Order: sequence, then structure tokens, then C-alpha cells
Amino acid sequence: MIYDVIVVGGGIAGLMAAIEAQNRHNRVALITKGNLFKSNSSMASGGINAVLDKNNNSEIAKHINDTLKSSYGLGDKEAITYMCKRAPHIIKKLSDYGVVFDKDENGNIAQRSFGGGSSKRTCYVGDRTGSAIVQALIKKANSVGIKFLVNIFVMDITTLKGNVSGLVVLRRSDSSVMVYPAKAIILAGGGYAGIYRGHSTNAPDYSGDMYAIALRAGLSLQDMEFIQFHPTGFIKTSYLVSEAARGEGGHLVNSKGKRFVDELSTRDIVSRAIAKQIKDGREVFIDLRHLSKEHIKSKLPSLYKSAYLQAGVDISKELLPIKPVAHYSMGGVVTQKMVKTKIKGLFVCGECANSSVHGANRLGGNSLLEGAVFGELAGEEARKFVRQKQFLPIDYNKIVKDIKLVDNIFDKETTKNFNAMRVSLGNMMFNKVGIHRSEESLIEAFDYLKYLRSEIFTLHCVNKERINNVELIAILELRNALEVSEAIVLATMKRKESRGSHNRDDYPRINPNMAKSITINEFRPNFFKIDFKEKGILAQIREYILNL
Repeated sequence: MIYDVIVVGGGIAGLMAAIEAQNRHNRVALITKGNLFKSNSSMASGGINAVLDKNNNSEIAKHINDTLKSSYGLGDKEAITYMCKRAPHIIKKLSDYGVVFDKDENGNIAQRSFGGGSSKRTCYVGDRTGSAIVQALIKKANSVGIKFLVNIFVMDITTLKGNVSGLVVLRRSDSSVMVYPAKAIILAGGGYAGIYRGHSTNAPDYSGDMYAIALRAGLSLQDMEFIQFHPTGFIKTSYLVSEAARGEGGHLVNSKGKRFVDELSTRDIVSRAIAKQIKDGREVFIDLRHLSKEHIKSKLPSLYKSAYLQAGVDISKELLPIKPVAHYSMGGVVTQKMVKTKIKGLFVCGECANSSVHGANRLGGNSLLEGAVFGELAGEEARKFVRQKQFLPIDYNKIVKDIKLVDNIFDKETTKNFNAMRVSLGNMMFNKVGIHRSEESLIEAFDYLKYLRSEIFTLHCVNKERINNVELIAILELRNALEVSEAIVLATMKRKESRGSHNRDDYPRINPNMAKSITINEFRPNFFKIDFKEKGILAQIREYILNL
């Protein structure tokens, strides 16, 4: 079976893109690496930002300005304006698709406060907003005829003369390398915070696959040094304590019982404040005891259950210990006109794209909005693109190369423990390239990555059975994670300042001359080129105002 449009990723961006790309002339498929219901979007529990009245220009302007302010001078005003103005339409569309947002006493969609917002504009479904949206979109996609291809690992993109021609994939059921011809491909496969294994709200398989694929296809990445650490994760499991908990009035207190930060500041500020408390030898807790049990069960039902089951804590009576955890990646594939790339017919959206709506720090509640808005736009652009297009020939040299790679991983023996390497990589990235960074820690990180990348060629499957071989996928994910980690470290070294989520202990202040993004591409395997992308005069003016 061949498809006109193939979407990679089953989160809100991928589902919106698939729905918008589908019409009676197109065959659209949506590929996921694993379970369709386990995307990061499903775990985004707090809410989605939107001014509900499309004619309320003053509130929309505040949403735009809050987003620009949170970006620390690196946000693109055109893209941000498009996203914020599109938000009322998106909420209506999601409601029409079956998302039942919580209502206020007047029967209108309820909205709560979120970090960095100057108004209550975050729409929600209790504390399971992402899950509710994803489930509704899956039903909608199924009803319009989207073909779901699950347990498919994407390996590479094939192109011909600057045009996309197909997708090389690994079928997990039997480890077969296959190719799907396509007129258009949309990458919407999520972020790379899962590289911080053991210190991340992401599932471990969010290892940066889309970014590695983009690098190998000759595309550039941007803002890779900006990783958002969510202030509140469970101590042992890193389970996300949604910002909804603070939006509903939760306090952050240390082991002396003192509040030490404005709980609704932007996430970079709150995360650093918590990290300092922990560094100084204090524990940090979220305190909800002053809220009624009925209020907690009504507004934070998932957190109430998870705290009891995972941590043995009744949050209506007890303090819940928390720590900052890697959560969201602002960096992504460089876009043109918000969702296009320099490869014709290849579009990107959601967390794996960089349309410059977050800049150096994402505003809480904007990730689901970004996914929905730019997923919709990518689907529309792909639908237009394929109207008069023909399927292009496939370069089978790339497919043979990937077949040989898989065969090599199976055929040889290994003495290395790749799972231990993945855990070690996560610990190293958190400790050396985490909330705090310095020249010394980054050099140590780079040296360790060089060692791991030299070892990757010695990793082979212990189990030679090709049916649902989890070792094979783990090794391929680790290859991608190491490639992306090196890009992160190099970009982090290049930015000699502290800005947004990027904090350099040796350069503790914003450098007004660095109000520009860093781009990185792999001009040949294992060789990266790093450049500054100059910002326009408006960004420079915003930077000046920011530093007043």
C-alpha cells in the first residue's frame, strides 16, 4: 500500500496534521513507533492556552506579549501572532471533535492560571487535558479514514533532487527494513528530553529520532541548547506534577516549611529556584493541604491517584516531595514559513519543529496549542502540495545501507550492556548539560559522548530472534540519541551566556549581542557545523527592552 501523505508521530501535532491532510483524493497514513496512546501529548496534563473570544484583541495581544517575553528575545513575532490568533479557532475545532473541556458555573469553558501568563487563559480537562485531546483526535482521524501504522520505527527519509520521495522504516514485528513511497511527509515525532533518561517526564523512547533523521537528510537544527526542565516531578519516578497543581493554588515549600519562589513564574525561574534549594541540602515539596479534598479530586484527579500509588502520599493531608526534571525541548528542525523545510514535500510540526514560537523558554500551556495550530497548518500545506504531484523514484542505495546496518547489529556478538549505556547517558546529560552548565562540565560531556559514539559500533543484539526484538530498537535509539546529544552539547558550548532555560554558571547573565539562534547541521557523518542565525531589528529592540 502506498500513501500520498505520511505523518510520523501520534501526538496532537501528528493527529491534527493527518486529519487536515485527508480528503477524498488522498490516502493518508500515520506512523507511530509504539503505542498510539502513549505520546507526550497524552501526558501533557495541565491545559492548552487560548483567548476564547477571537474578537478580544487586547487579550490576544497579551497572549502574544507573554509568549514573546517568555522567549527571551528569540521568539518570532510572526509565528507567535499566527499561533495566538489561531487559538480560539483551535479550541472550537477541538470541541467539535469531541473534547469536553471543563466548564465554569455559567456553562462556559473554564480557564485557569499558568506560569508566565498575565491572564487566565488555560483551558483544561481536569489534569488530563492532553490525554482527552489525543483520544478525541484518534477517534476523529479514524472516522475520516486515516490508516494507523503502529510499531514502525522510522530510519531515514529518501529524496530526489531536493524533493521528498519516501520513508525508510523498520517493521518491529519482524525487523524488516521497508520503504513507503510518499508525495509528502510530515515529521511530528516529538522531542528529545527522553535522552535525559531517569531525569525526564518523557518516555525513554523519546530519544530524538526525528532530529537525527533530519540531520542525516541535510536539514539544520536550531536552539538545541534550550531544554525546559519542569519544576515538579516525582522524586523516584519523575512522573509529572502538572503545573495545574500550582495553577489551582499549590505552594512550593522547602524542608523548613518556607515558600521560596513565586509558584507561577516561568518554568526556568522556578526550576532553578528548586535546584538551588536541593543543592543547599533542602528537600522541596508541593503543598496542597490548604485545598479541600473535594477541590483536589475535582481539579487534580490524576495527580491525587498517582501520588498515592507511586509515592504513597495523600496530597490532601501530606506534602509531596518533588524535583525538577527534563520535560520539553525548544530546539527542533529549522522551518521555513512555519512548517515547511528546504526539502520540498517535507513538513515538520510540533515539538520536533522549531518555528521559533518558544525561543529560549516555553510559556506553560503553549505546547499543546503549538502542536494543534502547526499540526493543522502542516496538514493543510501537505494537502495542497500533493494535488498535482506524482510519486518519485526511490533511491534504494539508502535502503540497502539501512538493511546492512540492521543485519550487522544482528550478526555479530557483543559484550557491552547498551541499557547501562543509555542510563549512563541520561545521568551524564542531566549532571553535565542540565539545569546548570559550565565550560568544564560541557567539555566533560563532550569527551564522554566521543567515547560512547566510538562504542556504538560494538553494540549488537544478544537475542538473535528477529520477531519483536526490543534490543534492536534500543540500539538504534541509542545511536540517534548520541547524535542528537552531541548537537545539544555543541550548541550549549557555543552560547556563552544565560538565557531562558539555558543557564551557564560561568556566564550568568544575558549577553545582548547573542539575541540570535544557533543552528547546527551535520555536513558529513560525525562532523557538525555551528552557526549563529542573526535576528532582525525587531528582535534586537525586544532584547533591549528586556534588559532595561
